Amino acid sequence: MSDRAGRMTGLRAILEGAVPRVCSAAVALIAVDGAVAAAAATGELVRYADAEGTLAADRPPARRDSIFDLASISKLFTTVVLLSLTEEGRIALDEPAAAWIPGLDRRITLRRLLTHTAGLTPTRRIDLELPTADPAERLAAMLETPITHPVGGPYLYSDVGMIMAGRLAELTGGAPLDVLVRSRVTDVLGLADTGYRPGALPRVAATEWKPERPGPGCVRGEVHDETAYALGGVAGHAGLFATADDLLAFGEALRLGGGPVLRPESVAEMVRDQGAEGAAFRHGLGVRIGDPALAGTPGDGAYGHSGFTGTSLLIDPARQLTVVLLTNAVHPVRGRDGIRELRHAVAGEAQRLA
Repeated sequence: MSDRAGRMTGLRAILEGAVPRVCSAAVALIAVDGAVAAAAATGELVRYADAEGTLAADRPPARRDSIFDLASISKLFTTVVLLSLTEEGRIALDEPAAAWIPGLDRRITLRRLLTHTAGLTPTRRIDLELPTADPAERLAAMLETPITHPVGGPYLYSDVGMIMAGRLAELTGGAPLDVLVRSRVTDVLGLADTGYRPGALPRVAATEWKPERPGPGCVRGEVHDETAYALGGVAGHAGLFATADDLLAFGEALRLGGGPVLRPESVAEMVRDQGAEGAAFRHGLGVRIGDPALAGTPGDGAYGHSGFTGTSLLIDPARQLTVVLLTNAVHPVRGRDGIRELRHAVAGEAQRLA
């Protein structure tokens, strides 16, 4: 067996050991110094027809070009959009966000939103609070969320804060967030399969059984996250879908200094420890640094993010590694065991190949 074949077999064995126990579909890519060193795809994009585990009549296979709900990895795209706006002087990291969103506590700044130190609650089920409201009304209510924790730290992971950050991007960028992500990130990098609200594309992986949603079966082609769905499918904290190759290209752009979407100094600030206390990792702007959930023994400067649906992006500049794992671990129900171990196994294989 050739060395290349051995690499591919090793990663495939890891994914096949987790499918379908951890997730029904998984795609992983490992790039070393910009070249794909290992790639694997296994499982079925739609395996179940309901929450009881009834097998679906049509179970399309996962492929390398399958599209997954990125969940919180969307936060990295929001962050890149905002940093591009800071480069143009449209917004500053430390100016009060109230300059753009009247009524906000003036202690809330973009830096604090991106480091989860603005003192905001982790989440609000705005769909349950305002069941008959439209997305604009719900967003307005989200922006009125009061501070309930200390401002400036300790770290408290908050989707509400990233929703505010996404709205700041819209107000300072002069366009909806999905347009800004497309014009400032995905079009620039040529990420044709990355975007919000993909709809019923046959390449999209299914997520959770949600009988309250329109349409039969498990969610497919619309965002899994309830709050993002209630806001129309586009939000600062969740909503993006992508293929593994697109996410790899995004990660490589960051690893190599941001070109052509950001200046190197912006990426340096993004991946610098911002001093947020109280987390199991260090925090940059929008990214987690040295997060043990992404890799059991991450490199000192390794950074990235995970997503609730079972996704992760890990960038390790010292090892010249970019690692992508896309799964649908919430299909057909959330709370399945093993996704952390799968992330660790893929990261361990990447470190072995580096």
